[in-house]
Amino acid sequence: MHTAYLVLAWITVGLNVSIAVADYLRAPFVLANSSEVHVPEPWLPGLATLKFAGGVGVALGVIAGVPALTLAAALGIVLFFIGAMTFHARAKVFYNIAFPGMFLGTAAATVVLSLWEISG
Repeated sequence: MHTAYLVLAWITVGLNVSIAVADYLRAPFVLANSSEVHVPEPWLPGLATLKFAGGVGVALGVIAGVPALTLAAALGIVLFFIGAMTFHARAKVFYNIAFPGMFLGTAAATVVLSLWEISG
């Protein structure tokens, strides 16, 4: 299970850091999606920072060998993407809801595997 923990944690890091960079750069797809789900454009830097911090927290937890830190950061990401899914549902934008769902799923799997690491 340790290998699965490492793989999922690094996938979670890669996904969140890369989407945070796209947010900071105001990539066209980010602006289009944000507008469609009614996220105000001035929120983007703050939301990007939350995603980036979550990814960095997961990375630091893995690098330092502190699964409790990985757990805390992954839980933050889970909460973030529950919010993202809520924005999609509220705006009735379902055609691309799989993307925040993927981020949510990898973070949730990282939470579960972090718990496994802690208890192991």
